[in-house]
Amino acid sequence: MEIEVDAEATMRDGTILRADVYRPTDEGPWPVLLERTPYGRRRNLQSFVNPFDAVSRGYILIRQDSRGRPNSEGHWLPFTYEVEDGHDTVRWAAALPGSSGVVGMLGGSYTGNTQWAAAIAAPPELRAIVPQITWCDPSDGLHFRGGAIELGLNGSWTLSTGAAEVAARADDPAEAAAALAAIAADHDALATRNYWELPAGALPAIARHNVKDIGVQRALADPSNADGATVAGKHSTVEAASLNVGGWFDVFQQGTLDNYTAMAAQGKPARLIVGPWTHGAAGVMSSLSPGIAGETNFGLASTQDGAAVGDLTLNWYDCWLKGIRNGIDAEPPVKIYVMGINQWRDESEWPLARAVDTPWYLGTDASLTPAEPTGEQAPDQYHYDPADPVITRGGNLVMAGEFPAGQFDQAVTEQRDDVLTYTSEPLAEDLEVTGRVRMRLHAATDAPSTDWVVRLCDVDTDGVSRNLCDGILRTRATPGEPGDHEIDLWSTSNVFRAGHRIRVQVTSSNFPRWDRNLNTGEPARTAVTMRTAQQTIFHDAVRPSQIILPVVPPTS
Repeated sequence: MEIEVDAEATMRDGTILRADVYRPTDEGPWPVLLERTPYGRRRNLQSFVNPFDAVSRGYILIRQDSRGRPNSEGHWLPFTYEVEDGHDTVRWAAALPGSSGVVGMLGGSYTGNTQWAAAIAAPPELRAIVPQITWCDPSDGLHFRGGAIELGLNGSWTLSTGAAEVAARADDPAEAAAALAAIAADHDALATRNYWELPAGALPAIARHNVKDIGVQRALADPSNADGATVAGKHSTVEAASLNVGGWFDVFQQGTLDNYTAMAAQGKPARLIVGPWTHGAAGVMSSLSPGIAGETNFGLASTQDGAAVGDLTLNWYDCWLKGIRNGIDAEPPVKIYVMGINQWRDESEWPLARAVDTPWYLGTDASLTPAEPTGEQAPDQYHYDPADPVITRGGNLVMAGEFPAGQFDQAVTEQRDDVLTYTSEPLAEDLEVTGRVRMRLHAATDAPSTDWVVRLCDVDTDGVSRNLCDGILRTRATPGEPGDHEIDLWSTSNVFRAGHRIRVQVTSSNFPRWDRNLNTGEPARTAVTMRTAQQTIFHDAVRPSQIILPVVPPTS
């Protein structure tokens, strides 16, 4: 291949963004594959589509630093310029020497969002995108979740990406080294000190270094500031064919599903692949522990290599950029990994029309049953103290290294007095739950504001409880007055095997993944005063708290 370094693309306002261009040495013309990244265009070359695979397949590959990042000009403010810069870069790429005039995009997480940003702007040359592990609505997984701050993500991402900012501001190498050491020390102390600092909405560790956060602070100040990161509600302008790739334990899991369903609902070419993956499943580190998500080994067949995501991605480009009729557009549009039985399965749709929303009710003696409660039942109570929150253990997350994502034994969590558990009898036969899980919780608090956290778990025949999905809802309340709350646990696909039990955890914190509700009702940007709240969970005939499971009937 031939590599052109520091190729310059001039944006509409005159700002120059720099990229490396990898070209075949044979005569073209060739379609172009583009990744736009804030993380440094020469990092993690093996992720997603590496230059060697792309060039040998007959593509030009471009990796560009986004505005204000390592070698590109301009002001760095996450997500603010990605729509316009994405549009202008696609048009520039299509006109490069050797280009066939059509462009596809690639990447995940932030670089998944830069694909959607460019596609929303709809440059005519952009024909295909492959957004992996990225969001749809920043208020549902990037900045916030159920009204709570994605504290774990914000702190870790901001201090790691902020390293380049503090180094760039330094006047000499010694000052840069000191600034880097200071921000690294604060990142390393997130779990022990800095996640705990208040106010959570203006995280002091971020303020100390004067770096741009992931967007939480700007969204708290004015929700319209999140528009640059928002895909939700904008799919109608997208014409590019989208291959969406996500993981059941990814921090942006539901966003991947929502992006797919929005495109499919409009009849636009789209596909979806979801594996038992965390956010790092497509990265270099995934090769060191293939098939592992938390403490669970789903096996080599569960990996992106096992699902042939790399081959599928290049076939997607071949179809939409080269016009090769390879049959990919005629295959089932959805491929999901069903946990519990640990099998891949093709589907014709998402969500599954055959899944039946089935309530399982909380009951006395910590029971969980499909039978509706009758008569009066005494409610359950616990005290939530934000000074002693439930500590994050697994789930859909990206945060400080002390808190790995994925599936974990929940024994430590379930031993706490402020975590209520409701458990079914052992199942007589397998029960598949595939789709979006919701909790209807009838609850009261003596505080003016509090949080409700619900988690769905699979308890095996040895009594080990493992997390599948969870959610949070931040509420304002009239103290002592029962409320009817719906909590979104996002989605899963799991077969509860015969002999296993279904378990629901109910609590009021999952820290430091989400910021603590201090139970005072003060704004997160300024709140520093805590109080303990007494929480009451109802499960009687009048107030039947229930988890609603999308149950897939067994095939005959």
